[in-house]
Amino acid sequence: MPHKMLKLSTLAILVAGASQASAAVYDIVPVSTSGSDQLAAQAYFPNAQANADSTPVSAFTTGIKPSAEGDNCFTGNNCNADSYDVAGTVRRGTQGTPLSDTTAYNENRQFVDDVNGLYSYCRDNLGYNICDVWANNEYYGYGYNVDDVQDGQGLGGLQHIQQAWLNGYHSNALALKNGVAVTTKADEASGYTSIDKTLGDIEANTTDAVLEGIVGNYSFGTSTSAVFKNGSVNPRAFAKRGFVNNDGTPVSLLAPVSGDAFVKNMGQTTANGAVETTDGNLLVVGSSSFDQTFTQNLDSREPNTDNINIGLGFNKDTFAQCANNPSNLYSTFECQFSTFANEAAFWVVDNTGNLVKSGVISSNLAAVDPDRDDVSAQASANAVAMVNDKPVAVGYASADTDDSYVMQAAYFEPNADLTKWTQTFVPGLTITTGDDRNYQFTMANDINSSFKVVGIAKSHKAENRSIPQKMFIFDKATNQTKFLDSSVSSLFFSGSNGDATAINDNDQVVGWVDSETKNQIDGSERRHRAFTYIAGSTAQGPLKAGSVWMLDDLTNDGGAANTVANSYRIISATDINDAGVISATANYCAGGYQNLTKQAQCSVTEKQVAIKLVPKANATDKDIIVRKAEDEEPVKRSGGSLGILALTALGFIGFRRRK
Repeated sequence: MPHKMLKLSTLAILVAGASQASAAVYDIVPVSTSGSDQLAAQAYFPNAQANADSTPVSAFTTGIKPSAEGDNCFTGNNCNADSYDVAGTVRRGTQGTPLSDTTAYNENRQFVDDVNGLYSYCRDNLGYNICDVWANNEYYGYGYNVDDVQDGQGLGGLQHIQQAWLNGYHSNALALKNGVAVTTKADEASGYTSIDKTLGDIEANTTDAVLEGIVGNYSFGTSTSAVFKNGSVNPRAFAKRGFVNNDGTPVSLLAPVSGDAFVKNMGQTTANGAVETTDGNLLVVGSSSFDQTFTQNLDSREPNTDNINIGLGFNKDTFAQCANNPSNLYSTFECQFSTFANEAAFWVVDNTGNLVKSGVISSNLAAVDPDRDDVSAQASANAVAMVNDKPVAVGYASADTDDSYVMQAAYFEPNADLTKWTQTFVPGLTITTGDDRNYQFTMANDINSSFKVVGIAKSHKAENRSIPQKMFIFDKATNQTKFLDSSVSSLFFSGSNGDATAINDNDQVVGWVDSETKNQIDGSERRHRAFTYIAGSTAQGPLKAGSVWMLDDLTNDGGAANTVANSYRIISATDINDAGVISATANYCAGGYQNLTKQAQCSVTEKQVAIKLVPKANATDKDIIVRKAEDEEPVKRSGGSLGILALTALGFIGFRRRK
């Protein structure tokens, strides 16, 4: 009898396992690693080549191609999963300063240009007790030599960018479309103005780029300038510039300013979001420089040349002349450190790749705060949607308070011909300054066709052992802003950090949130996991209205530990289209994690990869298997050091997805 009972129990387990094999709400679809393989194979700095050869590159997603009207993968209606291309980037090591940010780490004082600036940012905004490690990794690159920070073995990092003047440069980031590397106008000589072309010859593989989104046949993003060979020095024409590719034909998005040759030539632009208009053109929104910000306070913009360590000093008088003598821009080391005030901006590109129209969405503020000459005006449009057949952009703009300029979440509405835009700050997010300051900045990330807006508010004060980055959703119909906090879901606990990155027309929100509650102040960064929130009144497949889920739970098929679903832990969801398909960034463990739990370990080196999540047609709530925190046996964790995935995760605080 016991023998028969054992057989029956075994059979029951097998049947249960078989029934769960088709569980889960989303299928994980890996994105091609072609571009990642390309970057990994490119030659790197000689002193860092061994480190590069032994360290995986890290892929990030930024957006998903919009679905056609009527597509719905939850019901299986016209679910063309292969047609929903994924935008992103692949990076080697650390960024130093985020390429997607209009101003580094959203600091309008623009002080983050050396190790001390990075440390100060971390101390004041993140609060970790490892800010020295964080700052050194962002400056000297991942895997820098702790015994000799200047030996050049780090991957990425701000130092390599600043040393390019004498040492040259090797690409640290490639823009990806469906995992395949794409080139931009900055990779071609035709992408530079007549003054730029006197620089010399473009050096191959010296741009860094990110693809922010894909709309129809268009893709768009932001790239650095290439490095040029000009005698014994290697100047860049500009820090960053937006681009559009139309069926492979690249277009450069120049600063739409008049008169100022310095800003036109060296000023920056970013391309953050886009939408196809009713006439078939592409409306791109982002940011554009409109004036310089360094001559009023040269001391605050001077980098630490001991950190740079190429035997050059920094002459502030020479630096001041950069703004007045454009002919010497590219023969002067100091000019490479020029900083700018930026406005929200737009460009209209037609289907032949011609630039039809462009302009800035002006707030009429001076470039530098009249009361604080170390604070600059900064604004950006981060996303755009068609609302009642009219474009509405969202992002942030500078507000002039009694004490200082501050960066507040805003939306921008144009007139019919886009010649005038009305700027409105999102209610409920006003920044108070002085001793009782509430937020460091607030920012809108995305908007849908119903004029619902999602974004973030970076706290200025500590809460529950963290300086939290809070999430919000604004509904124009009610003119109310709601925070995603514990009143919405216990996943949004007090003091949690998060980023509401996108919202689709079905009011489904995606992003990332802290998945553990350990100390961040005087501690280290919490683990992040991707989430989705059904913010509207209509369920999405088995996901009920008002529900919040970790995407790791919705991809858990309950099967063996080595299944595809258990080979990933999803760090961040970056975009979602109306068919319900999500672009996401995940940690990948070849062969699967040790078990299905949230804390499961990987027995090999994890890689950070791009994926998309496709809803399973007609899934039910019975297909949702919430992962346990830990397995029955205690999990033995490796100790101490920060690995590449931990350090790239640190970048999510300052790395925002654009649409």
